[in-house]
Amino acid sequence: MLGEIRHEVRPQELVAPAGKLSDLQARPALGAASQRLLETYAGLAQRRAHLFGDLLGNAIPGQWRHYPEDDAIDPVSGFQWFYHSHAPDGRERNGEHGHIHLFARRRLWSRRLGSARERAFGILSRDVPAFHNTRHLLAIGFDAKGVPGSMFTVNSWVTGDRMLSAGLTAQLLDGLHLDTGYPHVDAVIQSLVALHRAEIRALLWHRDKTLSAWERTDVLSDQDLEVLSAIRIDVDAKLAAAA
Repeated sequence: MLGEIRHEVRPQELVAPAGKLSDLQARPALGAASQRLLETYAGLAQRRAHLFGDLLGNAIPGQWRHYPEDDAIDPVSGFQWFYHSHAPDGRERNGEHGHIHLFARRRLWSRRLGSARERAFGILSRDVPAFHNTRHLLAIGFDAKGVPGSMFTVNSWVTGDRMLSAGLTAQLLDGLHLDTGYPHVDAVIQSLVALHRAEIRALLWHRDKTLSAWERTDVLSDQDLEVLSAIRIDVDAKLAAAA
């Protein structure tokens, strides 16, 4: 899926956004996220269980199917996700087996669409139906062992909804909380987002840069433009840095 990456984010391009937490403020949150991630995978290893075992019913995932079928939804926080796997010839080259798409439901963003920033970004969506109840935030790629290896963003036609500006998307992800009934997957998603806060901001900035530079007017429905930005992630290195 990631074969058509338009912007591969490099470490030197990671720019601290305005309002970024100081190292002293961020360290407790990073420590908690690191601990939660380690405990989640350690618990799975002890039981010889796979991260997506309960989700998939311990079966091989069907290509293109949503897991769970109607998405995993936290009705309290307003976030949701699903996991799916593409055909082998359409998967990303660094060993991705499947990926999670993460969304925000309407109540999280409906009252924020009137800001100047969202109105400006919304010009891109002028030809996209407005009734969608979700906005796509982020995708996370996993290998066959359930280990994360990438984060990326996709065009609107891929997920069938719309996007929010990079700034608002980052704000929503800062408040990410998941309790969907799949505690291990929820914990991994939430921990990864917390640990990769700066990388995600760069990823979203490159996403918007790709959209604004696209020469065709129907950018969000243009199937020649699929993946908007992507980054490889190294969880071991991230955990070591957060220690």
